[in-house]
Amino acid sequence: MSDNPTAPAAPVTPSGLNHLVLNVRNLEESHRFWTEILGFKQVGEIKASPNRPNPPKMRFYSGDHDGHMNHHDIALVENPALPAPPAEWSMQGMPMAINHIAIALPSREAWLRQLAFVQSRGVKFNRRVDHGMTHSLYINDPNGYGIELLYELPREVWAATSTPR
Repeated sequence: MSDNPTAPAAPVTPSGLNHLVLNVRNLEESHRFWTEILGFKQVGEIKASPNRPNPPKMRFYSGDHDGHMNHHDIALVENPALPAPPAEWSMQGMPMAINHIAIALPSREAWLRQLAFVQSRGVKFNRRVDHGMTHSLYINDPNGYGIELLYELPREVWAATSTPR
């Protein structure tokens, strides 16, 4: 394969979203939420080095991908200058650049177990809805980011009624 391929007539369709990096006010508080509430595993952290003596406070997290971890699905970068989160979360009208982050659970049973776990930890349920293609629960993290915990129904359930966007 050439390092200089001919440009295609249309963009190449990506295989998916690789990771998301979030600015957070307090790295420790957000770390606890993403690991102790959502279940992500910390897989890395930026450390000081001779070439980078004062790196940002940044950690990397992965979900379970059929028994293996990605380099990271989510990264958190501390930025204490972020504004306080809104008092109430909503699907619309939030002063946030990110509307929400959807996190998939592998089965309906796992989704229901996670909902029970999150509720047992006192996390506020903002909205629970059957979207037709997913069963979803909306919560928010300590920074006000909307988090959708979802179970995607089998394709044959929703494929006939969904239209591409």
